[in-house]
Amino acid sequence: MTESHAESPNGGRESLRNQVRSAVIWRSGTQILGQVIAWGATFLVIRMLDPSDYGLFAMTQVVLVLLNLLNGYGLASGLIQKADVDERAVRQLFGMLLLLNLGLGALQFILAPLAAAYYRQPVVADLLRVQALLYIATPFIAFPYALLARAMDFRKQAQVNLVSAVAGAIAAVAGAYAGLGVWTLVLAPLVLFGTRAIGMTWAAGSLMWPSFDFRGAGEMARFGGLIATGQFFWFVQSQSDVFIAGRSFDPHWLGIYTTSLFLTQILVSKFIPALNEVAFSAYARMQDDAEGTAIAFARSVRLIMVVAMPFYLGLAATAEPLVHVALGEKWLEAGPIVHLLALAMPFMTLQVLFAPATDARGRPGLGAQTAAIGALLLPAAFLIGVKWGVEGLAWAWIAVWPLFLLVTAARSLPVIGLSWREWLEAILPPVTAAVAMALIVGLVDRLLPPLAPLPHLALLTGVGAGVYGAWLWLFARATVQDAIAMIRR
Repeated sequence: MTESHAESPNGGRESLRNQVRSAVIWRSGTQILGQVIAWGATFLVIRMLDPSDYGLFAMTQVVLVLLNLLNGYGLASGLIQKADVDERAVRQLFGMLLLLNLGLGALQFILAPLAAAYYRQPVVADLLRVQALLYIATPFIAFPYALLARAMDFRKQAQVNLVSAVAGAIAAVAGAYAGLGVWTLVLAPLVLFGTRAIGMTWAAGSLMWPSFDFRGAGEMARFGGLIATGQFFWFVQSQSDVFIAGRSFDPHWLGIYTTSLFLTQILVSKFIPALNEVAFSAYARMQDDAEGTAIAFARSVRLIMVVAMPFYLGLAATAEPLVHVALGEKWLEAGPIVHLLALAMPFMTLQVLFAPATDARGRPGLGAQTAAIGALLLPAAFLIGVKWGVEGLAWAWIAVWPLFLLVTAARSLPVIGLSWREWLEAILPPVTAAVAMALIVGLVDRLLPPLAPLPHLALLTGVGAGVYGAWLWLFARATVQDAIAMIRR
C-alpha cells in the first residue's frame, strides 16, 4: 500500500490540477445541493420549533464539540499528510478511532448530569445521553474519509454526504411535524451520522480488522495531537460564547442568539470547511512547491471572497426583512443580531482559510499557537459583551475578529510564502465592491415606502446584486475574469 510519487514535476502538477478540479466540483457541487436541501428542511423546522428548543440544543453542543475534538479526525489528517503509508498504519488508525470514540461516548454519558446542573436545565442530561450514540458512527466516517482524501477521491465522499444530508433533512421535518420539539434536533443528526457511516464505509471499502498495536504510530499520533490541540483552542473560540451565555440567558434568548449565528455562519461553517478539506489535501501534495502553494492560496482566497463579501454584507443590509421571510414572526428579535454578526463574518472567513495551508506546509503547531491566541481573545470579549445581553455578544464579535485576523495573517503569511501586499490585492476588489453595495442598499432601504417583507427583501436583493456586479465589472474586471477562468478550469 506504499505510494510512489515518481511523476515529472509538470506532469505531477497537471495531474494534481485535474484532481483538485474534480474534487472541488464534486465536494462543493454536491455540498451546495446538499445544503440547499438541508436549508429547506432547517428553515421549515425553525418555523415549527420555538427559540427555547434551539437554546436547549445549543447547551448540549458545547459538550459534544468539546469531546469531538478527541474523536480522531486529527489522526486522519496525519494519515492524509504522510507521503507514504502502509497497511499497518491504516489498521492502526482504525483501531485508534474505535477506542477513542467508544471511550468518548461513555464519558459523555457519565458527564451529562454535570452539564445539566451547570445550565440549570435537567433535560440537557437526557439529550446528551442519547447524543452519545453519535460516537459509534464516527470511526466509520473518519476512517474511510482519510482513505478517500488521500486518494483525492472526493466524488464518492460527496455522493455519500448528499444522501446522508437528504436522510437527515427528512428526519428533521418528520420529527418537527410529529411534535418532538427539541428531540427533533437530536434525531436528525443521529440519522445523518448513521447513514453517512454506512455509506462512507461502503464507498471506501474500508471495513477491515483494526490493529490495537500502536507501535510505530508515533508520527501520526503527534501530527494528530497537534491538530487536536489547535482544534481545542478553536473549541474555546467557537463555543465560549454559548458556554458563557447559556449560564446568563434563558433558553429563549440563547435560541435567538444561536439561530442568528447559524444564519450568518452558513457560508463559513457549511461551505468553507468543504473547500478547506480539498485545499488541505491539495496543499499537502504541493508541500515541496512553496511558490505553487502561495499562488494557489492567493487565488483561492480571492475567489472565496468574491462570493463571501456580498453574502455577508447583503445579510447585514437586509437582516430584518430576511429574518421575517426566512424564519417567521416568532424570530423577529433576531433581526438586529443578524445585522451585527454578519459584519464580523468576513474577518472570520479570511482567518479560517489560513490553517489548511500552514498545516499542509508541515506547520500544524503554528495553527495551534494561533488558535491559542484566539482562545484568549474571544472568551475575554464575550465575558465583557454578555453584560449587555445578546447585542453585547454580537458587538464582541465585531470588536475581536478583525484583531484576531491580523494576528493570524502576520504569523501565517511568511509560512505560506505570500506578502501582505499580495494578500491584500487578492481581497481588496471584492471587499470594496461589497462595501459600496451595502451602502447603496442601505440608502435605497431608507427611501423605500413601507412594503411587505417578501417584496421588500426581493427589491433590496436585486439592487444589491446589480450594484455588486456592476462595481466589479467597472473597477475590478480582472478579478471577475480570473474568477470566471478559475471556475471554467
